[in-house]
Amino acid sequence: MKRLSQKSIIRKGGRIMLIMLSVLLGTMLIIAGSLMVCSPGKAKPILDESGKILAGSISEKVFINIDGIEQGMFIKGKNTKNPVLLYLHGGMPDYFLTKKYPTGLEDYFTVVWWEQRGSGLSYSSDIPPETMTLEQMISDTKEVTNYLRKRFGQDKIYLMGHSGGTFIGIQVAAQAPELYYAYIGVAQMSDQLNSERLAYEYMLKRFRDIGNKKMVRKLEAAPVTMTNGTPDAYRRLRDPAMHSLGIGTMHEMNSVITGIFIPSLINQEYTLVEKVNMWLGKSRAGISILWTEILTTDLTKKVPELKLPVYFFEGVYDYTVSYILAKDFFDKLKAPVKGFYTFEKSAHSPLFEEPDKMKQIIREDVLSGSNNLSDTPNN
Repeated sequence: MKRLSQKSIIRKGGRIMLIMLSVLLGTMLIIAGSLMVCSPGKAKPILDESGKILAGSISEKVFINIDGIEQGMFIKGKNTKNPVLLYLHGGMPDYFLTKKYPTGLEDYFTVVWWEQRGSGLSYSSDIPPETMTLEQMISDTKEVTNYLRKRFGQDKIYLMGHSGGTFIGIQVAAQAPELYYAYIGVAQMSDQLNSERLAYEYMLKRFRDIGNKKMVRKLEAAPVTMTNGTPDAYRRLRDPAMHSLGIGTMHEMNSVITGIFIPSLINQEYTLVEKVNMWLGKSRAGISILWTEILTTDLTKKVPELKLPVYFFEGVYDYTVSYILAKDFFDKLKAPVKGFYTFEKSAHSPLFEEPDKMKQIIREDVLSGSNNLSDTPNN
């Protein structure tokens, strides 16, 4: 009886295991099918109030060869006669966020959401790592700029950098001011190692104040200093810790998974392969493919002057890139026209968090080359 009982138990366990595997396989097939349905990979047209394609608008996903590498971009605008705005993303492309957080920039510009070499639409495992340099990124930006100038018949365009994109963008603007009407820095980098130190100290204090002993222990074991930089353990903690405290991508976004990863998967303008490549590129780059150079560069010294109008858009809750240091950079920076704008409800992404305020500044200041709405007008 005992032997039969054991066989019975084994058979029952086998059936349970088979059921569990079937459920798991079924779930995976459902998820895979859903992702395929959510991934047609075509740019959605801009529609008028009647649901027809808006006359004079543009909505394209374009791939062009830039210095031997096929690179992709989304081009969106309600009127192709509007000025062109080239957007430089940070550590990973963020065009997919516009579905949930529309910026409205296409009201005033033909917006080019270029996904840089090694990222998103422009990811390839065949790209030689040694080509992923600041000099190459600057060269690529100029080449994309000239492609857009020629395509849309405009002598100059506008250049906007966000986060890590500002590290590249402000140096492009310094080298080639003749190509741009203005430079716009959103969450502008300055002295990023110092920014990471300030963020580390802020997070350690906050976690102590709220009694999160686990996070305190982890941070204490991975201190950020001006001499030793950002340890691997800190970099692994950085994004989830910042988001949990409202100082990451957005002030109201408390999870990388629900706030970034899932939205990237359900955006229908990317194919499934392009979505996978987006995260492969992010995995390869880490915080940024240029992270070592970013940490060893003080932009306040490298770029003391710009010969074109410059605008900084900064969220007061931003510790991903220090608001305080961005303001200090702005105060030191020389430019023919400059405006600093504080976004009181934002962390790292004012263009997504407070789009109406950004649109007003674009409309009334940036496009007119003035700074009347800035924190310190006529500075």
